[in-house]
Amino acid sequence: MNTADDAPGVHSVIGVDAGTVSLREADHLIHDLVDRLGLPSGTIACTHLIRTDERRGTAVSLALPDTGAARAAWERIAALAELNAGAVLADDVYGSQPLTHTAALAAREHARRESGRAVLYPGVEHLTGTVTTADLLDLTAIERLVVVGMPTAETPASTTPVLTRGHVRPEWRAGDLTLALVPAAGGTLAPFEVPDPTPCCADHP
Repeated sequence: MNTADDAPGVHSVIGVDAGTVSLREADHLIHDLVDRLGLPSGTIACTHLIRTDERRGTAVSLALPDTGAARAAWERIAALAELNAGAVLADDVYGSQPLTHTAALAAREHARRESGRAVLYPGVEHLTGTVTTADLLDLTAIERLVVVGMPTAETPASTTPVLTRGHVRPEWRAGDLTLALVPAAGGTLAPFEVPDPTPCCADHP
């Protein structure tokens, strides 16, 4: 599955900062927002590290399939009131500074595909147990694989097993949704990011 050419622009990306600090908290926020905003399939939701003079923590971005879906989600943005969050969609702003500023940073990074660690993306539901590298590329929105320690020009064989551990977090790199892998036991590979020992949202991939 390849959705790169259809990646939404700034008018389809909502940035949200609810004051989360860790990646684990941001992952939980994403799953919470899926329910609160009724986000449709095809949404790509990412976490972003925030390092400004005022804020050290994480924000999230929600790339909806199209402008209409983003506008529909934005109309439900009042559901964020109890989260004390800031949110941004293009020129629309909800909440107060500095949260709206950092929410805008997250939305901009995602819209430009410059950075962002994807938690929710098309095909993620397939990534449980052991899959192949071909499955990663064919069944999900992941576009590129890199293996730590392997030359960039080289790619693993399409039949190489990947131990997902139910935790696969690709990142935007130079416009591609890219998954970093590391060698694992028995000639297998595994995602570079190790899941939390007691992962947030255990029912979610």
